[in-house]
Amino acid sequence: MAWRIEGTYFENCNCDMVCPCTTSGLTAPADNDRCKVALAFHIDTGDVDGVDVGGLTVAVVAETPALMGEGGWRMGVLMDAAATPQQAEALGAVFGGQRGGPMEGLGPLVGEMLGMESREIDYADDGRAHRVRIGSAVDISVEDFVSPLDPTGAGVKVSGVGFPADTLAAGHATASSVDAFGLSWDNTGKNSFSAPFAWSA
Repeated sequence: MAWRIEGTYFENCNCDMVCPCTTSGLTAPADNDRCKVALAFHIDTGDVDGVDVGGLTVAVVAETPALMGEGGWRMGVLMDAAATPQQAEALGAVFGGQRGGPMEGLGPLVGEMLGMESREIDYADDGRAHRVRIGSAVDISVEDFVSPLDPTGAGVKVSGVGFPADTLAAGHATASSVDAFGLSWDNTGKNSFSAPFAWSA
């Protein structure tokens, strides 16, 4: 059966500004020896094999080589504790890449799947500022760049990216801490991207 999910997402990594990994399609190295990244996806509406998954949030944390396209990623998935067992199974298959779609393409890059855990997740997005708090494991707040010299107030966008959406708003983290699956970092002040997303397969 087909599936589709739509909502908003944001990410934060330890690159300084406008991550070269994302903007090069994973072919340019990160600003540091290891990429440390967290991505949070809030699903506004979605259906996976007839299971309604709207209103749930899923987060992915990963540590990778500087050149992400080389593979060897260490990755874990944090599932919304509000999900029923059926919803968790459906979303686990989508974000694990077993059901096709964008995450399937990342599958060959994952060298070590660190696991999937269910946690209480609090996600907020006002279109310019974005935040996710996942128990004691993740607490990240980011803001999109909007220059005071820009009369449109549209902010800085990067287009032609593809994953997880074609056009991303660039920004930075105002607070960022991760301690999950044996991965731990603080990316405060570092790069962020955000966007609406729509996936299906």
